[in-house]
Amino acid sequence: MKIQVTEKKVHIPENVRAYAEKKVGKLARYFRADAEAFVVFSVEKNRNKAEITVHAANTYFRASESTSDMFASVDAAISSLERQIRKNKTRLAKRIRQDAFVRSPEEISTLVPDGPEETYEIVRTKQFPMKPMTREEAILQMNLLEHSFFAFRDEDYDGAFAVVYKRNDGGYGIIEDSQ
Repeated sequence: MKIQVTEKKVHIPENVRAYAEKKVGKLARYFRADAEAFVVFSVEKNRNKAEITVHAANTYFRASESTSDMFASVDAAISSLERQIRKNKTRLAKRIRQDAFVRSPEEISTLVPDGPEETYEIVRTKQFPMKPMTREEAILQMNLLEHSFFAFRDEDYDGAFAVVYKRNDGGYGIIEDSQ
């Protein structure tokens, strides 16, 4: 597993960096060798934040935790990632190593107000390859990224563009192209 550590407006001591690399390295048992992990350290409102993103087999896993201690933030983010993987292990079977879960017991760890017209400014553009996938895979990917929506190409409808989203009532919705 390739691990990349980034610092955002903060300087991290080498021992914290090494600790994060060691902990993230332990996630390698769940993934094939081509997996990539990105660790981003930052400080927001006097809280130490660690965000870990793992990209493996066209699937992203993300966890972000903020505590008073950077070591605790790393530990909490790793725990969140492991929880995501375990919770979805049957759905993820094709994307993770076949023997990922075979471990000894010790390792288990309304109205518009009057005023000036608003201008719309795009401040960020994201580009990513949209692979065809089933609706269930898209919902899984959305949940793993902890997003409220996910755009994808619907494998069951000849690769048509679609968006799945999480509804306020806890269910899921889909927006599809009507052409």
